[in-house]
Amino acid sequence: RPSTEALGRRGAAASPAQVKRLVRELPVTYVIFDLLWLDGHSLLERPYAARRERLAALDLAGERWQTPAHVVGHGAEVLEAGAGHGLRGIVAKRLDSEYRPGRRSPAWVEVGAGAPPSAGELLPAGETGARAALRIEGRALELSNLEKVLYPKTGTTKREVINYYAAIAPVLLAHLGGRALTVKRWPDGVDGKSFYQKQSPAHRPDWVRTARLGSAAKPIDFTLAEDLPTLLWLANLAALELHAPLALAATPTRPTAVVFDLDPGAPATVIECCEVAVRLHGMFDHFGLQSFAKTSGSKGLQVYLPLGGEEVTFGQTKAFAKLVAELLAGDEPELVVARVTPALRTGRVFVDWNQNDESKTTVSAYSLRARPHPTVSTPLDWEEVDGALRSGDPADLAFEAGQVLERVAEHGDLFAPVLSLPQELPRL
Repeated sequence: RPSTEALGRRGAAASPAQVKRLVRELPVTYVIFDLLWLDGHSLLERPYAARRERLAALDLAGERWQTPAHVVGHGAEVLEAGAGHGLRGIVAKRLDSEYRPGRRSPAWVEVGAGAPPSAGELLPAGETGARAALRIEGRALELSNLEKVLYPKTGTTKREVINYYAAIAPVLLAHLGGRALTVKRWPDGVDGKSFYQKQSPAHRPDWVRTARLGSAAKPIDFTLAEDLPTLLWLANLAALELHAPLALAATPTRPTAVVFDLDPGAPATVIECCEVAVRLHGMFDHFGLQSFAKTSGSKGLQVYLPLGGEEVTFGQTKAFAKLVAELLAGDEPELVVARVTPALRTGRVFVDWNQNDESKTTVSAYSLRARPHPTVSTPLDWEEVDGALRSGDPADLAFEAGQVLERVAEHGDLFAPVLSLPQELPRL
C-alpha cells in the first residue's frame, strides 16, 4: 500500500547518511502502469490499450519494480477488492485514450472507495463530549474543547474544523508533505487574538516529526504535517491556517514552483484578480507552460507555475516573478501594480512577486482561513476563473469547507500537478 508517511520520511532526509539508512529501512517499489516512450519513439498518441500491450511485452518485474495487470471492465468488483486491501480507490481509463502530459482528461476518472468522508464521520455530533481520546493510524490523540465555537458568525465549532481536516486530508497532506509548516492559531476563535507559530510546540507528541531550519545561532524546529494524526493534532490547537514554503525542507533553497499572489486593493475585488490571472495564464500558455489558480480563501487569487524537475534558486524565481509583475503593470497600469506601496494599490491588483523567497510562506491549498465564514483556499479550473470574470460576482469564487469536500469528491485534486509537473523557467 502507498504510505505518505514513509515517503515523507525518505524525502525529508537531510544528510547522505540519513538517505542511506532510510533507503535500507524504507525501501520503495516502482509501480509502472503506463509506457510513454519506447526505442526512441513517443507513444503518447497511441491508445491506452496499445500502450499497455507494449508495456506488458517488456515483462518488467523485479524485486523493487513491477507492472501490475490492468483489468478491463468489472469496475465495481475491482473497487471493492481494493477497499478490502486498504486502498483509497481506483483510476478508470478509456481504452482508446491518448496520454496528455500534465493535463486533466475526462478519459481518466478517479473513483473513491465508498462515499467521501463527510463532516461528521470522525467525531459525530452527539456521540462524543467536549473531549475525545482517539487512536488514528496507530497514534494516540487527545482532542479537547470540541464544542468551542471558532467561527461565531456561522457557529462552526472546533469539532467541525477537525472533521473538515480529517475529510480533506487525502488531498491536503500531499501539499504539506516535506514542507516546514508555519501555522496561524486562533485559540479563542476568529474574532479573538491570533498568532503565527513556526517553532513546533515543546509539548508536541513524540511522534510529530519536525525539520530543523534557520540559522545556526537561531534554529527553528518546524512541524512536518505528513500524516493524519499530526494534521488533527494541529487542528486541535486551533491552527486554522496552514502556510507552507515553496521549497521542501530537505532542499530549502530550491523552490518547486513560482507563485503570483494577486491582492486586490479596494474597491477592486477577486474579479479584478481574475482578469490578471487570465493574463498570466495566457502568457504562460504562450510559452507552452501550464499554470494553476486557486483562491486565497480570503479576498484574492494565487497563480502557481510548477517547476517540478528543474533545479532553480529563489533568486531566479523571484527575479522572474518580479519581471512578469512589472511587465503586467507596464501594460495595464490602471489594473496592475507591482510595487508594495499601499497608496498605489487603490482599485488595482497588487501582483506580489516577493512571495518567491526562502523566508516566505503561502497559505496551502485546502487550508481554512480565519474569515467570518469558514472559507477555504480552493483550487480552480481555468473555466471557473473565466466564468467568474464574465459574471462579475465575487461570490462565485467563495467556497466554504463543505463545498470544498464536494468539489474534491467530484473533481479530485485540481492542484495535484503543482506538486510534480516538470517545467522549466521561461526566459522572457
